[in-house]
Amino acid sequence: MPSDAVLYQAAALCLTYPDDDFRARLPLLREAAPQLREFVDHAAVTPARELAAHYVRVFDVTDRHSLHLSRWQDGDTRRRGMSLVRFQEVYRAAGLELTGEERPDFLPAVLELAARTGDLGPAHRAPRRSGAPALPADRLRHAVRDGPGRRVRHAVRGRRA
Repeated sequence: MPSDAVLYQAAALCLTYPDDDFRARLPLLREAAPQLREFVDHAAVTPARELAAHYVRVFDVTDRHSLHLSRWQDGDTRRRGMSLVRFQEVYRAAGLELTGEERPDFLPAVLELAARTGDLGPAHRAPRRSGAPALPADRLRHAVRDGPGRRVRHAVRGRRA
C-alpha cells in the first residue's frame, strides 16, 4: 500500500489533462498507487482523443465540475482573486512556490501540496483558516463525480471504490 503522499501525488497526476506526458506516466502510476489501477487501466486503453474530449467536457466546459476550487465558493467574482491569494499564502507557508501557469486552487496542485506535506489535512484546513475555500469532500465529489475519475476520488477519500 503506498503512503498517503504517493497516493496524493498519483491522484494529482491522474487529474491533469491527458496529454502525451500523462500517457507516458500511466505505467508508473499503475505501480505506485494500486488503488488507482482501474482508472489508470481505463486511461491506458482509451484512445487519446476520446480521453482528452472527456476531460474537456467534464472539467473545462462547466463550473459544476471545475477542478478550480475557488470557483465553488466565489464563482467569477472579485472575491475569487482574494481566495487565490490566500491559496498562494498556504503554499508559501508550506515552503512551496507554484511555478507554471496553473492557479493555486487547481485540485491537482492542492493534491501535490498534500503529497509534499504528507497529509491532506493541512492542504484543506489551512485555506479554511485563512478564509480561502477548503477542499471539502463534497467539492471533490462534485468535481469528480462520474466515470473513471470517481476511482481517483474514492482512493483519495480513503474508501474502497
